[in-house]
Amino acid sequence: MIEKLSKGYERFRQGYFQRNRSRLEQLAEKQTPEIAMISCCDSRVDPGILFDVEPGDLFVIRNVANLVPPFETRGDYHGTSAALEFAVTSLQVKQVVVLGHANCGGIRALMDNDSTIESDGFIDSWMNLAATAKKEVLARDDLKTAEQRIDACEKAAISHSLKNLMSYPWINQRVNSGSLELLGCYYDLRSGELISLDEVNAEVMKGR
Repeated sequence: MIEKLSKGYERFRQGYFQRNRSRLEQLAEKQTPEIAMISCCDSRVDPGILFDVEPGDLFVIRNVANLVPPFETRGDYHGTSAALEFAVTSLQVKQVVVLGHANCGGIRALMDNDSTIESDGFIDSWMNLAATAKKEVLARDDLKTAEQRIDACEKAAISHSLKNLMSYPWINQRVNSGSLELLGCYYDLRSGELISLDEVNAEVMKGR
């Protein structure tokens, strides 16, 4: 694996870096992305490749299941919150996008969990952020299989993360003033389809 990375770096250094050296040298001095994206850690979902953008175009915040914790000051979940604060207040991005995806391992773990939280585990505690989305999905009677419920929870979690974004005062103020826009989308690994938040909400609300 180290050899694979080493060879990849050499191709980058001799190819992409040389072709784009001027731009990369400018980026070394300052980054000015207009979009912050909360994406999953999943190795199959790379925002840069998915949206065909260049270095410096996206400020990407990755975590398990692309979740946004609610605003709080106790000391929990501050990795994502700190990155959001930097993107919004320092970089002054114009859009924050929550990017969910199909076959999410974090959501699957949440749906398979029997509601007990392991005291010495990180995943269950983190995924509890999406407990409300799980509860909504389990209350629906139109979802007949486990896979349908997982799919629905992946989409419901996007909406809940967007609601949590609005609990941050410096996001809420900017959204209300029109200087910041919040967006959500869902990527289907199987078909390559990208679904907008409106379509996600339509699916989430179906049958309710």
